[in-house]
Order: sequence, then structure tokens, then C-alpha cells
Amino acid sequence: MARRIGNDYVIDARLILGRNQGVTYFRSGRFDMQLETWLLFIGTTFFVSIAPGPNNLLAMFNGARHGVSAAAVGGIGRLIAFALMITVTAMGLGIVLGASEIAFGIIKWGGAIYLVYLGLKSWFAKVSEGKDDGSDGTAEALMPYPGAMTLARTEFFTAIGNPKAILFFTALFPQFLAPDVAYGGQFAVMGATFIALEGTVLLGYGLIGGQVKGVIRSARHMRWLNRISGSLLMTAGVLLAFTSRSRSAV
Repeated sequence: MARRIGNDYVIDARLILGRNQGVTYFRSGRFDMQLETWLLFIGTTFFVSIAPGPNNLLAMFNGARHGVSAAAVGGIGRLIAFALMITVTAMGLGIVLGASEIAFGIIKWGGAIYLVYLGLKSWFAKVSEGKDDGSDGTAEALMPYPGAMTLARTEFFTAIGNPKAILFFTALFPQFLAPDVAYGGQFAVMGATFIALEGTVLLGYGLIGGQVKGVIRSARHMRWLNRISGSLLMTAGVLLAFTSRSRSAV
């Protein structure tokens, strides 16, 4: 994975990304990044990824309602959204969006309204009756599975509606770029690394939610879960609405 050139160790992105079920990624060129820089990037972005933001809350509550697999399926939408944002940042459009008060405001208010909508939807979600004795209910019986597309779409719009993410990528990624190495290649390595970390974190939140799933045995339990979820999402929406560009961080 790492090889030495002079006094520096570098990482070959072909070895990081490698092959996945017969598909080879980034075979058109060699993308090098210093090992120390890459490890520092991993440490920085990991602590950002584990923060309990709206998407991680969705993963946790999806896991609590429908199991870890639902959190994983929903997380695909989030990863697609972040991949698009990283691409936008690599093309230099992130700076344009970050500098535009109008663009920032449109994305911010759209995201805030969507989070409040999700919170209200969760708060008033229909729960099957007849399980309030706390003995025979299961999460699956109390709240039906909404479908893979619905879960992924919800996470996608939650992530894409957060302008702080683009500002984060625009501010952070360039700090790890080496001026004497191909720009696009380094962005590809960092982008792939970030997506991998984000996928790992969302599964972790899904596992946490999955532990809660086992104790949901009544309609009353499910309602409380929905209300907690709804309250947190609405709070996140309100906080996003009051976010300014100067205070933005993922």
C-alpha cells in the first residue's frame, strides 16, 4: 500500500481502492498521497463523521425501527449525496456556493424545512394499535418497512440539504493537498476515504439503533421512539436555519 520515494512514504490509490467484485477503480492513473498526510486526514474526518448530526440520527432511528440493514440501505442515499458534494468541491464550485449568500440561503432553508418536515412526520407517524400491554409487539409489526427507495431518498435529501457539508469539504480538503502532486488524484483518494469512513460510521449508528429495536415491544414504546426522533430532527432543522456561513461546520 505504501512505498518509499526519497525520504517520503506515499500511498498508491490503486492499492487503496483496488478491485471490488471484479470492478477496478481509478485504473487510468496513479494517485499518490503522503502516508502521514493521509493518516492525518483519516483522523480528522473520522471525528467529524461520528458527530451525531441529522444523518447519523436517521441511521440510528432506522436501525431502531427496522434493523441494521435498513440503516445500511438508507445510508446509500447519504453516501451518494456526499460523493456529489465532493465532486462539486473538486470542480471548484464549492467555493462559488460558499461565497454566494443566496445559494447558501436557498440550500440552508431548504434543508431546515426538510428536517422539520421529517421531524413532524416522525412525531405523527402511524403506529399499529393493540400492543400497549408491552408484551407481544415487535418493531416490524408496529411500524411497517417503508421501502429501500424511501429510506435512501430521505437520507439523500437530508445530506444534500446541508450547505455546511459543502463548506466543510471546501475548507478542509485543500489543507491536505500537496502542490507537487496531481490535484485530481489526491481529491479522489480523500473522497474515497471519506465515503468509506462515513459508511463505517453509519453502520455503527445503525448497530446502536438495532440494540434499541430489541426492546421495542409495544405501540407506546414505538410512539416514544418516534417522538424522540421527531424532536431531535426538528431541533436540527431549527439549528440549521440559524446557521451562518461564518459558523458553518459539519
